[in-house]
Amino acid sequence: AHRLRANNPPLPKSFAKSSSSSQSDEKKEGELDDETTDEMSRDSNYDHHITIFSPAGKLYQVEYAIKCAQSASGLTCVGARGKDSVVLISQKKVPDRLVDPSSVTNLYQITPKMAVLHAGRVPDCRSQVTRLRYEANEFKFNYGYPMPVAALAKRIGDVCQVYTQKASLRALASICILGAVDDEKGPQLFKVDPAGHYFPYFATAAGAKESEATNFLEKKIDELPTYDADQTVRYAIAALQSVLSADFKSTEIQALVIQGTNRATFLTEEQIDNHLTVLAETDL
Repeated sequence: AHRLRANNPPLPKSFAKSSSSSQSDEKKEGELDDETTDEMSRDSNYDHHITIFSPAGKLYQVEYAIKCAQSASGLTCVGARGKDSVVLISQKKVPDRLVDPSSVTNLYQITPKMAVLHAGRVPDCRSQVTRLRYEANEFKFNYGYPMPVAALAKRIGDVCQVYTQKASLRALASICILGAVDDEKGPQLFKVDPAGHYFPYFATAAGAKESEATNFLEKKIDELPTYDADQTVRYAIAALQSVLSADFKSTEIQALVIQGTNRATFLTEEQIDNHLTVLAETDL
């Protein structure tokens, strides 16, 4: 036994400690990896600031802003462009019987021949409308001609994107659909979201039933470029009726039409009633 001990001397204390500590370190490292993985899978750890990316490459605060814009108002909006016109249509819900119905709207005129349809939180939408009007009028003052809708969509998209870069700013919970008839390119329709994406569309939707309305709009997208203003209005109203499974009254819809070189025009309740009557008699 003595020889065995002599041949196999006990390990130095420092070495024994280091080996045991290395094993424990390996365990701890393994445990930390598991914990880190668990933490990475928790979205709540990466949504405290707008400038922090998650391991999956997402900005959760921006995604929350988009979801808020889609669901905050509970309304659905539709925009479509026909042969020579752009139509913007939205549901209209008065929140309180004491509120003046004429003050409740999602449709705003930016310039005499350009308008915007908003979905999202009302204060954010109105703030963005003010910025849109400022940019459009500043452009006309500097260059002497009306700002093209494509340039305005790009500009407001850039502003929205800057809001995702600074911790001192908050992304606006607002999705805007810009419409105008361009002198060179004809009817134009753009959609801008809180992340700063902006794309031209033939027809698009925003709000609570966005995906369902988009599916309906896709069905007749090939015929849309041949539609006149009245057909385009009925097409957009039919999309709302389809996704909401309801027949509207004229007081529950607000619509705006921009046709040719004419100014942007809000449809009256009587005009909307006429379109609803035609839709009830035909199958669009």
